[in-house]
Amino acid sequence: MSKILVVDDEADLQSLIRQRFRQKIREKKYDFLFALNGREALEVVQDNPDIDMVLSDINMPEMDGLTLLSKLNESHPLIKSVIVSAYGDMENIRAAMNRGAFDFVTKPVNFEDLSVTMEKTLLYAKQIRDTLDAVKENNILRMYVDENVLRFMGGQEFEKTLLVNETVEATVAFIDICGFTRISETANADSVVRLLNRYFDVMVKEIIRQGGYVDKFIGDAIMAVFKGDYHLDRAVDASLGARNEIMKLPTDPAVPDFVPRVSIGINCGEMISGNIGSASLRRLDFTMIGDTVNTAQRLQAAATENQVLISELAWQQIKDSFRCKAVGEMKLKNKSNPVMTYEVLD
Repeated sequence: MSKILVVDDEADLQSLIRQRFRQKIREKKYDFLFALNGREALEVVQDNPDIDMVLSDINMPEMDGLTLLSKLNESHPLIKSVIVSAYGDMENIRAAMNRGAFDFVTKPVNFEDLSVTMEKTLLYAKQIRDTLDAVKENNILRMYVDENVLRFMGGQEFEKTLLVNETVEATVAFIDICGFTRISETANADSVVRLLNRYFDVMVKEIIRQGGYVDKFIGDAIMAVFKGDYHLDRAVDASLGARNEIMKLPTDPAVPDFVPRVSIGINCGEMISGNIGSASLRRLDFTMIGDTVNTAQRLQAAATENQVLISELAWQQIKDSFRCKAVGEMKLKNKSNPVMTYEVLD
């Protein structure tokens, strides 16, 4: 449901709005709030931070629409505003646009035009919020989050969401580029960075294709996390896809003797999702931690070129969907007992 604030000192406009949009109100597509001037509007916004759009007149007592626009643009940049006013001259239109108005509708109101304008504005507002949701999943940015960035990206609600710590059921995959350390010791810096970014880009596309996200880049490896329905299956598909795409890459003229290959470790289960780092440095890494994550990393370290290793727990869940073979028990670091491992073939 879209929440819309109408700001106008003409009381009869409230009735007109409710009448003209009664079907969308009944269908719970629109939820209208009302204020008689800019001052009241700011109070309503304060109590309803999830407002998507403001329809505002210009000429109002106590606080006019142009002043309201300026204040909304400063404190609530995600809210999109449309001016609805009888003052339709270019000077007022320009003033409104310069203060952050998304669009302008003149009185007397053509409600068909207003409806189209509202739909366009709400769609744009949704696209912005969707983009911000995607940014939340971008763990590179999360490493540099401080209070100013949080305020810019949506205020206190965004901050609360970003800083939440929880135990989640998910799958983690570590994908490492085999032998790349040797390249970094012999090739020039530009070639190393270019190659690494090229390989990472191929791997990340497969991760995103399966609905996962990159938790972090660790040297020449990627830690990827998959949540939601069939998270283990999607992690395996992404890992196989990354392996196969990397194998297709030709050798690079800068390092003609290097053939890119990956080794992969996957594990599933409970893990802790939280902000880990130093508050003093204002550097926090929103990441996954726990035994499930550690085991996945150890499985990757034990894997050979082009090998995808999983735990027995993971194998039990995917054995009917993927072709696997038993590798045997392995002694993994910090594990008191050997761990039974399996290789995913395809």
